[in-house]
Amino acid sequence: MSNKRAKIENEAEFFGTESVWKILLKISPPVMLSQLVLSLYNIVDSLFVGQYSGHGLTALSVIYPLQLVITALAVGTGVGVNTYMSRLYARGEVAKAKATAGTGMVLAVLMWAIFAGVSALIMKPYIRAMANAPEAIEYAYQYGMVVCIGSLGTFLEGVWSKVHQSHGNMVVPMIAQLAGAGTNILLDWLFIFGVGALKPMGVLGAAIATVTGQFLSAIIVCVKGVHKPPKFRDAVELTKNIYNLALPSIVMQMMYVVYIAVLNAILTKFSDEAVTVLGLYYKLQTFFFIPMFGLQTCMVPLISYNFARHNFTRAKKVSNDAMIITAIGMIAGIICFEAFPKFFIGLFSKDEKVLEIGQTAFRIIGSSFLPAVFSLMLPMFFQAIGKSVPSIALSIIRQVLGLMPLFYAFSFIGLDYTWIAFPVSETITTIIGLALYAKQLKEWKVEERLEEGTPEYVLEKPNIDGEYGESDVAGKSLESCKNE
Repeated sequence: MSNKRAKIENEAEFFGTESVWKILLKISPPVMLSQLVLSLYNIVDSLFVGQYSGHGLTALSVIYPLQLVITALAVGTGVGVNTYMSRLYARGEVAKAKATAGTGMVLAVLMWAIFAGVSALIMKPYIRAMANAPEAIEYAYQYGMVVCIGSLGTFLEGVWSKVHQSHGNMVVPMIAQLAGAGTNILLDWLFIFGVGALKPMGVLGAAIATVTGQFLSAIIVCVKGVHKPPKFRDAVELTKNIYNLALPSIVMQMMYVVYIAVLNAILTKFSDEAVTVLGLYYKLQTFFFIPMFGLQTCMVPLISYNFARHNFTRAKKVSNDAMIITAIGMIAGIICFEAFPKFFIGLFSKDEKVLEIGQTAFRIIGSSFLPAVFSLMLPMFFQAIGKSVPSIALSIIRQVLGLMPLFYAFSFIGLDYTWIAFPVSETITTIIGLALYAKQLKEWKVEERLEEGTPEYVLEKPNIDGEYGESDVAGKSLESCKNE
């Protein structure tokens, strides 16, 4: 037992001693690879169903927002578990970290039960509001009921993967996702079209393949991911801590669901081809955003670990280095979207109108990739240090207060102008985010001076109003430190 604990502590200590670039470049690629595979099999999923039936492809589009809700709840809770466990490992509280993992498992099951029940109740009215063709409605109901009620594997995998990642183990989650994605792709072909004695099941087969792959992933990460839940009173306290850290991630992903629906609604007044272009953008941009998403996943426990140990200089370095690495990767995306939009759009559609609208859209949206580095990474930085308010605020500014109103306003000028909302929204969020980031770094600098015990900086006890008075040593107060 002591050897096991020592191993976990050594894995966690890796976060506090190893070169930041070495850590990020070591633990990020497995996460990036697994996310790339997930993106690929989602696209392959659509290609298979699209070959089977056009109405089937519509059905998948209708259910997609519900699947995003599953991901938001499962991964968001996992991020909360991950971040809090990293802090506990940093403090040497291994038993409490394991109790957090056990609490996360219970939360995953509870969330699945609630989501499955609600989705079963709203499925029919939801689908009827989103689709018109009887065939599409039928396919969507078949697919939606299976993937929503059968989503337990996703909820459990979302938590158990983060348990592994909390002390630096990115390989097991990667293997789990690779296995699940590979299984889904293989079973898609078998179940949708049938082979030998196995009769074709169409869209229902695609749903069964998806759920099977998710359960396989959960089974793989449950090894060393399962921990005994604590007593109820302790679980309540841990749940509060988990969701204090998880809420920003959940909100960010839920905003994604909302704004995709709103943008689609705005584009429908122009043409179906405009909606198609937006869908193609989100499929293709995934490949260039994957390095950022991978680094987001890896930087959160790394920053959280060093923050918990008051190693603010290292936490700042992790954040800065992650943004530098991401910016380098995003340059490739800018080049592709600016120079070769016709080629990438042509991989999915040969429609002349789609190509025409898409080339303009891709070039304009591509200019938003660099500011997106900051508007997407900074919320995760604040989440890692437990400041959920600025994290959520930046996400809301970017997607709700920025992108959607601007997109709607520009739509009155013309279709080509709607795409300008992307770079404008990203730039506004980046400016606000960098201002908040600079303020946080300044606060850390003050705290580091105080903790070092430098004579001219002595922290007095706060008065009844919670304010710090002047120091008797060298006449310096906390406020004067902040002003330097």
